[in-house]
Amino acid sequence: MAKTWSYVIAAVAALALAVTVAQQLGEPAGQASENPVTHGSPPPETGGPGPPGFPDAASTGVPPGTALTVVTGDQTFAKDGEVIEGKIFDGFVVVTARGVTFRKCVFRGAATTDVRPLLDTEQAKETVVEDSEFHPAHPSPSIDGIWAASTKIYRSEFRGTVDGVKAHTATLVQDSYIHDLSWFAHDPDQGGGPTHNDGVQAFADQSGVTLRHNTIDLSTTRDPNAAVQSSADELRVEDNYLDGGGCIVNIDHTPLGRPLTGQRVTGNRFGRGSAHDCPILLSTRSELAAKAGNVWHDTGEPIPSPEQHD
Repeated sequence: MAKTWSYVIAAVAALALAVTVAQQLGEPAGQASENPVTHGSPPPETGGPGPPGFPDAASTGVPPGTALTVVTGDQTFAKDGEVIEGKIFDGFVVVTARGVTFRKCVFRGAATTDVRPLLDTEQAKETVVEDSEFHPAHPSPSIDGIWAASTKIYRSEFRGTVDGVKAHTATLVQDSYIHDLSWFAHDPDQGGGPTHNDGVQAFADQSGVTLRHNTIDLSTTRDPNAAVQSSADELRVEDNYLDGGGCIVNIDHTPLGRPLTGQRVTGNRFGRGSAHDCPILLSTRSELAAKAGNVWHDTGEPIPSPEQHD
């Protein structure tokens, strides 16, 4: 959830300094600070109320009043079944084990010119993320929220990154809030052009990506590509509020050069914030196996048939 950080900046800085000193004295790198930081309430100017019945700043992220400890430096979790709770990660996090769970954590990263996510689970299996927040301390065109594979994400908030979620096989995003992504005019990963912001991007040669009952709202992000951009098979987009992008949902077979299979976009409510008044775009060799129940949020009327072109 979007939180007020101004009142804890000094505390976080002091804690980080204490950890640095401890490291210089020979204590383990990445050690958690000993003193808790109490997570505050969301400021009124960020992450305001979402559409009724859908996730927003009040229903996602770390609950106010949660005691958090600061962990400095990059971290790798390689122990199967580990549960990590109540941490602020001031560094990048990688998971390589099976069954690691993060609860009530804040992922903030660090300054970098390398293209990387705040949390990387691509090398892991059965990762779970609950009630957590992804917003970089140093936004840049290099930083995404999570690169996820075999990962379930619940009640979490993403803001301030370039992409919210880069989704590989067996990724579930549910009851989460993706909004206010960071746009940059120059992105080395885009050949020096502007950033290519997506709420969720699901990749070619992947399958089984499910987006269920989320708010993915890029309507206030400058010039976003899509709320959902996918070239994955067996995509399910169910019961979400979706807005923003050239087209809000963009399903594209062209990276594969063959038709996509099992595309289901059902029961979603669409905002009016797409640049081309386009709720769904299908490439010429893409089709929807299911498409019932998609409506405009403001009227409840059915959205138009998908546009179809490459």
